Amino acid sequence: MDLRAALARPLGYPRTVWPWRAVGYLVSGVPAGVAALVGLLLAAPLFVFGALALGRFERWRLRAVDRAPAPDPHRTPDRPGLAAWLRLRAREQATWRETAYALLHATVLWPLDLIALALCLGPPVVLLAAPVQFALDGHEAKIAKLVLVDSYPPTLLAAVLGALLLPVLLLPLGAYTAARAALARALLTPRDAELRDRIGEVTRSRARLVAAFEAERRRIERDLHDGAQQRLVALTMTLGLARLDAPPDSPLAAQLAKAHGEAAQVLTELRELIHGIHPQVLADYGLAAALADAADRSAVPVETDVDLPRLPAPVESAAYFAACEGLANVGRHSGADKARLTARYDAVDGRLTLLLHDDGRGGADPESGSGLTGLADRIAVLDGTLTISSPPGGPTLIRVEIPCPLPSA
Repeated sequence: MDLRAALARPLGYPRTVWPWRAVGYLVSGVPAGVAALVGLLLAAPLFVFGALALGRFERWRLRAVDRAPAPDPHRTPDRPGLAAWLRLRAREQATWRETAYALLHATVLWPLDLIALALCLGPPVVLLAAPVQFALDGHEAKIAKLVLVDSYPPTLLAAVLGALLLPVLLLPLGAYTAARAALARALLTPRDAELRDRIGEVTRSRARLVAAFEAERRRIERDLHDGAQQRLVALTMTLGLARLDAPPDSPLAAQLAKAHGEAAQVLTELRELIHGIHPQVLADYGLAAALADAADRSAVPVETDVDLPRLPAPVESAAYFAACEGLANVGRHSGADKARLTARYDAVDGRLTLLLHDDGRGGADPESGSGLTGLADRIAVLDGTLTISSPPGGPTLIRVEIPCPLPSA
């Protein structure tokens, strides 16, 4: 429950802790407002820095009346140092929202808070204090500077009236506090800016993860190519030489021939594995050559129409494996006689488009375990899209679009 939920039950509201939380929220804002006003008058050039501190303090104060989280909308600089921090803060919308709030708080909000406290708490407190005032004087008391009394019964009656008036006035005070807190939340933790910042940070972190993943794939490919594969090649050659030295038609020759064949088979499988992890042609010659190689390896004849420059490595890798998965599905599931693979890069829009068309039976469903769902997730990391048109009876068209910056020369 928070202040707004408590106000929805007006009869029970005075018996909860929320009226006093509201009072504490308004009272604690007055010194902050006075400090902001003094800072504005005495150190206007540094007011923005004070506004940042005030924004942090106000988000912390919101917890008194609103239990919903009020996260810091500011981003963390990409590099250490004061200069990077200043550049980032100057570009952030949250900084100028906090500055606007600080100006509003220094000039308008804290006086309004004082007025609300005075109007809603002043009369009940004055009436409740009438017996104390009379006891201190001993002869008479002037209630609220208006009514002069010279005995205890009128002061006690005033105290009872104050006790009855207090819960009544706590309701409008709570309503004002809820509106005041809502204004602070709207300016200091705007949901749209917060979501944009966080989505932007998630997007950047996903891009970094993809780049790290591709670098790791290339490292594994190099280790297998330069390590295990070379040892298998040497082993195969050694077994071949040993077969030449073994007596023909002997049991040793048969065992060596079998071992030689097994080593050759393992070498072939390892080469296929290396090619599946990250083909060397993709790293050396780019996506155009890698797509041509994938089309040549396809079980179904593939006509290619590829005209591409060198693109960023994560984009080339995602597009290549999307094409390979699509070609594998064509060979396994479509029953097609031929396929066509088209790839273009639009330098104006900064977008790679890859189209795979086959004349098969259609009916491709990404949710049937064809591997296309995983590819869609992989492409989505790069803000790309994968769309499939595959009506029953065919044809099937797979379209991949990946935004990417202009390739360097």
